[in-house]
Formats: sequence, C-alpha cells, structure tokens
Amino acid sequence: MTGDGQGAPGGAPDPVHDRALLLLGRKRNHVLTLEEVQRYGRDSFGDADHVSVYGLPPAEWHGRGIRLLGRTAVECTRDVLADAIGREVAMEVGQLSPVPRIVVLDPFAGSCNTLHWILKHLPGSVGLGFELDPMVFELAGRNLALLGRPIELLHGGYETLLSERPPAPDAALVVFVAPPWGTALDEREGLDLEATTPPIPEVIDRVLGIFPARRLLFVIQVHEKVEPASLREVEGRLHRTRLHVFRLDAPGRNHGVLLGTRGWDLRSP
Repeated sequence: MTGDGQGAPGGAPDPVHDRALLLLGRKRNHVLTLEEVQRYGRDSFGDADHVSVYGLPPAEWHGRGIRLLGRTAVECTRDVLADAIGREVAMEVGQLSPVPRIVVLDPFAGSCNTLHWILKHLPGSVGLGFELDPMVFELAGRNLALLGRPIELLHGGYETLLSERPPAPDAALVVFVAPPWGTALDEREGLDLEATTPPIPEVIDRVLGIFPARRLLFVIQVHEKVEPASLREVEGRLHRTRLHVFRLDAPGRNHGVLLGTRGWDLRSP
C-alpha cells in the first residue's frame, strides 16, 4: 500500500480523480493522501469535503489518522447518504412489530460508515460487519479503533462466519446489502442488481438460507435508476418492499434504498 501522493509516472500531471481512476485504475489499492481525497471530491462532485465519513469531513478524519483506499473512497457511503439511510431504516423499523433486540448486519462492511449511521438511528441495537478483503479489513479495523466505535468487524465471508456464530435467537436482523457495484452501474441502463459482486439476489438467498425463520429487514443500497428485470428478481424474494431515492445530488447521481421484509410483520393496529 502506498500513499505518497506523487504525480503520475514520468512527471506527467495527475489525471482527473474520478470513479474510474480510484475504483478501477492505478489508485484502487492506494492509501489516499488528504490531497487526493479532496481532489476526488472536487474533480468528481465539485466538493472537496464529499468523502465525509463517521460524521467528520476529510481534513478532520485524516487528521485523526483515519485512512481510506482509493476504491473505498469511491464505494463507501458518505455521511450525508449514510445518515439518510439510517433515518429511513429507523422509520421502517418503527412500523414493524416490536422485538427484544435488533442486530444490524453488514456483509460487505468496507469502511463501516453506513453501519455506524444505522446504529446511531437504532439506539440499543448492535452491529456486526464482515469484510473479506484483507487490505480493507485492516484499514477499517484500525479506523474503528481510533474512533472507539462499538462495531465488531470480522475478517472473512459472512456466509461462513454467520453460520459459525449466529446472533441471539430472539434477535431480529437488519441486513444492509451493498456489495461492490463495480461495472454493474451503467449511466444509461441504471444499476443491475444481478451484476454486483456478488449479485444481490444471491446475497438475499444466502441470508435466507442461514436464517429461514428469522424476522428480517433487508436494506439494499440502489441507484436512482435500477434495471427493471433485476429489481423484479430482488422484490420477488421479499414480502413487502419499498423503494426510496434520496435527492441529495444532481440528477443521475442519486442513490436510494430498497427496503424489504421477510417474517417481520407490521405493528398491530
């Protein structure tokens, strides 16, 4: 991992700091300097503070020793969106039947920023994140330790680890599903939920296979435009769904959530 912030090879000026460079290009596994984080925000969104996480703008989180890889800076859910997701989850949970406890699972935890915000809006709940990539796991674990966040982050695949140590049997589960989009997002066609890595329908099936009788609320991060056939594939696996798009950015750049339950009914009238 490198983080020297040097220019492009041969002394050429750095290219535009956009999704292609940080997610798919040479800065994918690069630990970003503060200048690179802010430049990505300016070049891609016109805002140097775009990558705000854990309730902190880049200058503050970087100053505290927090570090992100290029790909994490692109794929993490920044504060304004993660906060909105947390509020939407809390609203949905408030309509469901009461439960003794709630465990929030994040199978693709990454920076754990969304998990942090969902827990903030669900007081008394606990969070459990899973991260398969060793580089992302190392940085996220160190970041959480520096911030003192009460999130347990495990290294490995969620399927194996959940089977080995399932949450308490009386707990309802909120499952935040946001696998890497990679090339699944096409600006014209929208987000193909069956082309994420892994496909979102596969994730739902695996969670249902591990917890067939649990009260579940799936919270699936989506783009404002979703490929229709893939949306039907996901909705067909859930009992009650609701799609909400957050109008936080320019048209074509907004994200949303698809919320869907299995085995968790609405409150009695």
